[in-house]
Order: sequence, then structure tokens, then C-alpha cells
Amino acid sequence: MTEAAVRLEGVSKTYHRGGESLRVLAGLDLEVASGEFLALMGPSGSGKSTLLNLVGGLDRIDAGRIAVAGQELSGLTESALARWRSRSVGFVFQGFNLIPVLSALENVELPLVLAPLSRKQRREHAEYALELVGLADRASHRPAQLSGGQEQRVAIARAIVSDPAVLLADEPTGDLDRASAESVMELMERLNRELEKTILVVTHDGRAAEHAGRVLHLDKGVMETVTETIKS
Repeated sequence: MTEAAVRLEGVSKTYHRGGESLRVLAGLDLEVASGEFLALMGPSGSGKSTLLNLVGGLDRIDAGRIAVAGQELSGLTESALARWRSRSVGFVFQGFNLIPVLSALENVELPLVLAPLSRKQRREHAEYALELVGLADRASHRPAQLSGGQEQRVAIARAIVSDPAVLLADEPTGDLDRASAESVMELMERLNRELEKTILVVTHDGRAAEHAGRVLHLDKGVMETVTETIKS
């Protein structure tokens, strides 16, 4: 793993609320290699989710440089950033964010609606993504008919259906019981190992972080420690 999928150099981010300023990231440097599985831990308010949003192009940096999947993000217009995001980054959130009235297959297919694909091709891509996460037999089920762990698997299928370069997950096990959380993290580890997906996970869960190849600790916008995990 030599090529960097994510590179931050001297990145700072400050939020302004009313007359107060809150500096969340302070001159942060970070490099995530292509094909790496990185877990980011730290207390609430440490800047973890802000960092994830910056990497995913959902927010803008105030200072420094950020490049993801070979693209410098700072100079992109909002429309160009949206196009880049749709093809380069997949998102997984704590709350699943599935459309209740759509089936699992239709939820997974949603990111492809604007892609230059035929309806048949979109359906085939979505079916393959559901197969990858072990839910091919739940394609016609709506979210209410699925367990929490299955819903998150559908969300992961939706995140990878466009074959993004980087997969970003914000507390993906936060709403799951222990068994479902373990199953979801095993799936993400398999996507990293077998498909060589670059994955960045924000988590409070130490057990979830153990599935990553590297763990960083963020506190008050500054990286504190690095832990290498060893897979058997």
C-alpha cells in the first residue's frame, strides 16, 4: 500500500456560532494508504465526525490541503464536488438512512439513478451489492421487515454499489446490538480484505475498532496515538 487514498496537510476547521468560535481541527496531518482500513476514535467533540465530513466532501476546510482519491477538494465548485462525491466516496451512517417505502434492492439502487447506466444495469449492480453483503434473499424486503443489522448491511450495499474509491462510516455500529455490530464490522473487514476497499471508520466502540488495521485517537482536533492491530 504505497499510494495515499486520503491526504490531509495542515487542515484546520473552525465553526462560528453566534459570537463564538469553536476550533475543531488544528493543523491536522493525516495520510490513509490505498486499501487501508483505518479506525478513528476519540471522545465526543474531538473532531472525528468533522474529519469524516471533510474527507467526504460534505464540508469545507478553512486552511490546509485535502486530497481524496487523487482529487484536491479545495478548488472544486459545489456542483463539481457533488459529482466527485457521487462516484468516489460511499457513506455509511449510524442511523441507516434507508427510504422506508422502498425495498432493499431499490434503496441500494438509488445512488445509480443519475449514473449513465440502463435500468437493467442499475438493477444488476444493486443485486450484486446485496449479494456481497449477504442479503440477496432480502432484496424485496422493506426496511421495517429487516433487523437493525440487516438494515445496516443494506446501507453498506448502497454505499459500495457505485464502486467508490473510499468508504466512510460514522458510528456504523452505534444503533446495533453486540452480535449485529460484530457481524457488520466483519463485513467491512471482508470488503477491505477481498475488494481492497479503503475504509475510514469513526467509532466509540473499541471492539469495532479492533477490526481495523490501524487505529488513530483524536482529541481536541489533534492526533494522539497510533495503534497497529494484527490480524490472525
